[in-house]
Amino acid sequence: MRLTVASAVALALVTASLAAQETKPVPKNSVRVTVPGCTKGYVFTVAPRTVEAPGSADVPAGMHLRLNAPKKMMNDIKAHEGTLIQVTGLIRKGQYGPGGVSVGGVRIAPSSGNPQSGTLSMGGPANLVMMDVEGWQQAAGECR
Repeated sequence: MRLTVASAVALALVTASLAAQETKPVPKNSVRVTVPGCTKGYVFTVAPRTVEAPGSADVPAGMHLRLNAPKKMMNDIKAHEGTLIQVTGLIRKGQYGPGGVSVGGVRIAPSSGNPQSGTLSMGGPANLVMMDVEGWQQAAGECR
């Protein structure tokens, strides 16, 4: 059986696409999350989960994340400001936990008596939880 040039190219494309679909292993000090939300610059605000964009259950709606992505991917994300997107990436375990955010060994959590208990206001962008973005996609819905 002879391998034609077209067959070789098709085989190479299939092999490359399968290799691209493999996900990197998660480091021991991180967790991979997928969350729906909206961006403004490098800041991503987590939206409430819906049936169309379920996301990870352990990241509360209203939380702000600082996105860290390659320049081309970040430009694509910025081009979709104002529309609901879903990002997947890694967050270090020490930055965020179910009880709030760890800053210098102290855990900061929203109070339960606060009417906006899902939001974390931490000051400037330097204090935001960092997310290393691995990928993103457009989600059904809109930003508020």
